Amino acid sequence: MAHSALIVIDVQASFLHRPYWDETDVPAFRQALLALIDGCRQHGVPVVHVFHEEGEGPFSAASGLVRPLDWLPTNAEARFTKHVHNAFTDTGLGPWLTERGIDHLIICGIRTEQCCETTARVASDLGYQVDFVTEATLTFAMTHPRTGRRHTAEALREHTELVLEGRFARIATVPEVLASLKERGDA
Repeated sequence: MAHSALIVIDVQASFLHRPYWDETDVPAFRQALLALIDGCRQHGVPVVHVFHEEGEGPFSAASGLVRPLDWLPTNAEARFTKHVHNAFTDTGLGPWLTERGIDHLIICGIRTEQCCETTARVASDLGYQVDFVTEATLTFAMTHPRTGRRHTAEALREHTELVLEGRFARIATVPEVLASLKERGDA
């Protein structure tokens, strides 16, 4: 039997102060993420918050913005702070998971193709079984610095699914993850 944990990455107020912040996809993201959190709680799966912190600006500790977005439930079983793109390096997450016998991670959060994808790759390399719940991730359009080509948030999500599926993670919807938790008999 797998023991699971929901890893909620960078769902923090810092992003509201970035020039690329766009509310367009937030309602669907919020709905999917809250359903995932609620479903995991119903299955006894611990919810872990990971927040990104850096030296200055809206991601600095001094900014007061390295905190959950107002609508995110704050009753997580654990909270970790990261300073790089993945949730494992120098955070204490790995030992916390090991102490609890957790070998299956459900990954969601902000910046699909950055911190969420990087965490999924590192988790897979460390031997975790990974479910990547794209609908419970959020990202923003980006412009290629050399070509000037604009990549939509949808295109970035699709690319992330392409490179993760079958290599580093199983791409799953919220209902698929919750159904698999029931099948696993998790917690």
